[in-house]
Amino acid sequence: MTSDKVVRIGCYSAFWGDSATAAAQLVNQLQPPLDYMVADYLAEVTMGILARKRESVAKQHTATGKAPGGGYVSEFVTLVVQRLLPQCMAHGTRIITNAGGLDPLACKQAIEHTARELGISPPPRVAAVYGDDLMPRYAEIAGALRPFAHVHGATSADMDAAPTAAGDGGPRVTSLNAYTGAWPIVQALRDGADIVVTGRAADSALVLGPLAYEFGWQPTGDWDRLASGSLAGHIIECGCQATGGNFTDWELSARSAHGGWANMGYPVIECRADGSFVVTKPEKTGGIVSIGTVGEQMLYETLDPGAYMLPDVVADFRMVTLRQVGQNRVEVRGARGRAPSPWLKVSGVHVDGYKMAGELVIGGIQAREKALAVGNAVLQRSRDIMKTLGLEDFCQTNVEVLGAEHTYGQVTAPHALVHATREVVLRITVLHTSPQALRVFGMELAPAATCMAPGITGNASGRPHPQPQLTHFAGLIARELVPCYVSLGDGPTHKVPFHTATSTEAAIPPPLPADSHDAPVATDAATVTVPLIRLCYGRSGDKGDTVNIGILARDPAFYPILRQALCVESVQAYMAHLCHGSIHRYELPGSAALNFVLTRSLGGGGLSSLNVDRQGKTYAQMLLSMPISVPRALLASL
Repeated sequence: MTSDKVVRIGCYSAFWGDSATAAAQLVNQLQPPLDYMVADYLAEVTMGILARKRESVAKQHTATGKAPGGGYVSEFVTLVVQRLLPQCMAHGTRIITNAGGLDPLACKQAIEHTARELGISPPPRVAAVYGDDLMPRYAEIAGALRPFAHVHGATSADMDAAPTAAGDGGPRVTSLNAYTGAWPIVQALRDGADIVVTGRAADSALVLGPLAYEFGWQPTGDWDRLASGSLAGHIIECGCQATGGNFTDWELSARSAHGGWANMGYPVIECRADGSFVVTKPEKTGGIVSIGTVGEQMLYETLDPGAYMLPDVVADFRMVTLRQVGQNRVEVRGARGRAPSPWLKVSGVHVDGYKMAGELVIGGIQAREKALAVGNAVLQRSRDIMKTLGLEDFCQTNVEVLGAEHTYGQVTAPHALVHATREVVLRITVLHTSPQALRVFGMELAPAATCMAPGITGNASGRPHPQPQLTHFAGLIARELVPCYVSLGDGPTHKVPFHTATSTEAAIPPPLPADSHDAPVATDAATVTVPLIRLCYGRSGDKGDTVNIGILARDPAFYPILRQALCVESVQAYMAHLCHGSIHRYELPGSAALNFVLTRSLGGGGLSSLNVDRQGKTYAQMLLSMPISVPRALLASL
């Protein structure tokens, strides 16, 4: 526990479906070996998928008598444990992951079974952290759920809709999980666990847990260190997004040494006892680690950066500084923390009807106009047939012409530059309470190739099939209502309580330092108009039906210009075709960044939206096209 101790943690998975080669890279290409390897598999979409999988397996169990399962990420066992566990054990690298999903205990048993098959001796000690799954108690606790506000002081219109009680005749809830924190992971490591699998733990807790364990950080009082450890987890939880993936200056990453994108390096953090850390990646791997790549990820999927609400701490990233300290090495310092809220965030999924999407490729002159005509005609034919069958109209429809800059807007805030394109993809998405109605739509999509526009192709995959419309909702629950347990090996189960040092004012950040605000930009200088991308980096992400767009100045000298030009009103005007709620702006002077939070901007959110961009991935790229006036002398000098 000396001041020069460094803990090295690498992350190989940003989501369920990340590269199957990533874990092997971190295990086989790093010397000295990692102390810990973490993996984030869960997202709002993933929880919905696991809920469907769990239901399907439960039905099979009823029919066949076989043991239930299916609520965890089985690829963790088959692609990581089975292939790499012997090396990890030999290296002394511990593994922490939320691959337990909806059934951490079943995941633990599968890992132990695989270790026995591999003949590993002594066998790994596997711990399961559980208690976050509230579905078995839904009827009991539904009335205790509070709405979750994505922005402080939000109105009900800016909050995710949630069922109010079990059996109320509304949508059927399939999963409900509380976000748990780092201290159950700490307990598992104290007990000697080599592998820790959790359920819906906060993503950053997978990193904060081992750091708190290694450095002896305390659950109450060490708020700044807990905030720093949480920031470290936040930066690497999305894998390559910290090492050049999804980066604004994509060519630097795509054409980087050692294979670029074809050999992307996954992130590694080197952490010290004071909470500071360096972000890097394995040598001789592609990608880059720069202030831009790390800064974009710091902003990704945040709301108020002065009140980043987590189970163990409320983190404040506003005065965080990023410093390039070597090739592919960025030092991060300055996170601040304070006591968490008495409430834990809850993530739920309910089924609300059925959805179907169909696509056709349409080529030739006036391709966009033809596509719109085809889309409207297919919907009208479907409606006519549904009416004869006594079926109600669609609950919702969406016609998108991809390739004609549909997402940039055509009417309200029309930013689309391409209209007379000769090749587009027509995408039609429909929602209905009955799968029978959607089958009517599916049958009427294909005939468009012979009875409608010329140049239709691309329907070789056949008719689309109805899928349950899974809808995410967020809520809050008093932390004392969420038990958390640690089960290690064959030993007794520990109940790990949440610590009681909380603050009812956690969501309200303290004022920024008075000297953090820049002087106004001179208005009498000669200016030139350039796209916003010349001045900054940008990245966007989703939180339910809310989008955040993080903007990071390429040079601190540009920050006063960004603060002046990117006001709420200008961003509201530019994104009016997508944002149907409110916009809030937050400042991060430590890193010369701004964060914009746009509510009601995804058509319902990542699981339920009918939009092609259900998670706001294109929104930052769109805003970076915004024209902005810059003093000519300043632009020329940089």
